[in-house]
Amino acid sequence: MWNGALGRRLRAPYLLLPLALLVWALSLRTVDLAGMDDLGLLQVLPAGYWIAVALLTAGFWLALRDRRVRTRWLTGYLLGLIAVIHATPSLLYPTLRYSWAWKHIAVLDAMLSAGGQVPHAGGFDIYNQWPGFFLLNALYLRVTGLESALGYAAWAPPVVNALLLGPLLLLYRSFSTDRGLVWGGLWVYYCCAWVGQDYFAPQAFAFLLFVTVLALVARQLPDATGRGGGAGSTVGAGSGGAHASGEPERAGPRRVLPLLAVLVLEAAVVVSHQLTPLMLVCVLTALALPRRNRRVVLPALAGVVVLTLAWYVTAARPYLSKNLPEFVTDLSSPGGNVLSGLAGLGAAAPGQVVVAWVDRGLSAAVILLALAAVWRRPWVRRTALPLAAAAPLPLLLANGYGGEMIFRVYLFALPACAFLIAVLLRPAARTGVRAVAAAGVTAALLGGLFFGYYSKENMNYFTPGEVAAVARTIELAPPGAVIVSVTGNVPGVAAHYDVHPRVQLDQESEDVRRQLATDPLAALARATAFAPPGTPFYLVLNRAQAAECYLTGVLPADTVAKLGAAVDDAPRFAVVERNDDAAVYRYVPEPG
Repeated sequence: MWNGALGRRLRAPYLLLPLALLVWALSLRTVDLAGMDDLGLLQVLPAGYWIAVALLTAGFWLALRDRRVRTRWLTGYLLGLIAVIHATPSLLYPTLRYSWAWKHIAVLDAMLSAGGQVPHAGGFDIYNQWPGFFLLNALYLRVTGLESALGYAAWAPPVVNALLLGPLLLLYRSFSTDRGLVWGGLWVYYCCAWVGQDYFAPQAFAFLLFVTVLALVARQLPDATGRGGGAGSTVGAGSGGAHASGEPERAGPRRVLPLLAVLVLEAAVVVSHQLTPLMLVCVLTALALPRRNRRVVLPALAGVVVLTLAWYVTAARPYLSKNLPEFVTDLSSPGGNVLSGLAGLGAAAPGQVVVAWVDRGLSAAVILLALAAVWRRPWVRRTALPLAAAAPLPLLLANGYGGEMIFRVYLFALPACAFLIAVLLRPAARTGVRAVAAAGVTAALLGGLFFGYYSKENMNYFTPGEVAAVARTIELAPPGAVIVSVTGNVPGVAAHYDVHPRVQLDQESEDVRRQLATDPLAALARATAFAPPGTPFYLVLNRAQAAECYLTGVLPADTVAKLGAAVDDAPRFAVVERNDDAAVYRYVPEPG
């Protein structure tokens, strides 16, 4: 019988998981989304939510220390953490989150309507050159009979993160079968994955495939565990070797089938996303540096290089030809590429300045902890982990990727860094103090994640009123009518993009953007001057655009309000839709 302190300790891992999930589910009932401001969801999530996070953290580390707790409970804790972090917006928001997800819905709908490529692509031509993600979703919609991906796209973040659990588990078990390291590494990964590239997008799909390829390759490396003669369950997985006796390994299904799987996954990556194949080339090149790895890595590396080059000179040739001069320029400015991702904070909201520094601190902590593991735990130097962690860095020096490269490098380095951090935190002896310290470090990392992942939700969230106003605009606007917005943070505005030219004022010239603050109507006239005489345009102003201006400082915080007040008093502007969160104006200029 369980009794006293021992009984409570034994029962705790089994009780804390269901208790945490119950507290989390109940806490969501009291969330008031209208209260979001500088810090997004962080300002409106109740105390019960944070209690649930604390219960999950405590329960996981208790379960990890107690070998009598089976791995299915550890899986439950990880899925619980994924749900608490990534399913919370999906449960709270009645509409799809994030403007780029809406844009991808429009691309998919266009492909379905055209029966193939995006018609009259214009700025969407990149999706015709890397269509894999969209074609897969189109196939799913046709097989299931669903009319649109809008119904399931909102659940992409929790689903993508849950699917990542499998390849990450396979990857970590390639370096050690020590339960504390493997499951601790998984927990660290989900505590640090703050970048947010898990929404309905080609990057999320390609990253899932990237990690799977990395896991399959790592599993076949000579120093991998579980290959019939490796290091077994010891911490120093790199000290042995599946073929330490020096006997040659014969080619057979055990090697051929994983290679075929890798090549298929590489092909899917190459046709789905422009950056991920290059990341894969960098990582596989790094893994091929040690001579002992080349028999396994070189076929996979050759496969992705050939597939990528073949795609670049055929389907992606227009994109490559158009952007080649920019690529060459970026190569000559490595410092500028690094700094392009560190946005200036002067115009951002006060809360966002704090968030930016927390994000930088979390990222720096991950890198420093991973480096400390390489220094303090010599056995990891004999594995592929340090190489996999450092491999994405050359791309940071080579290209800015629109200011995004620094975040993508962090994203692709994180799987290896997370395991290294787990190695560092794993106590040599099973002492309570070291276990508490490890739990404390991961709790601090998790706290940083919430700032990075939730702080911009005031602009990522769209109310039903905003969605309805934009849908009404698309319904009323005749072919050729121009649709104008202050920023691109408008849900569903890309629908029927081929018949409605778009004007986004924050992308206009510096003169027009400056004039918005002094004479909004004149700036609006200049931005729409390209249209033929008599062409009507529809001005869409919504809450999320105003939130973006305030949070990011892309334009003065009062731009949306000032423009709305100006058109309210101007002749020839008619309100076609107005609610608490959005207003749509129709303007028809005098002929000539």
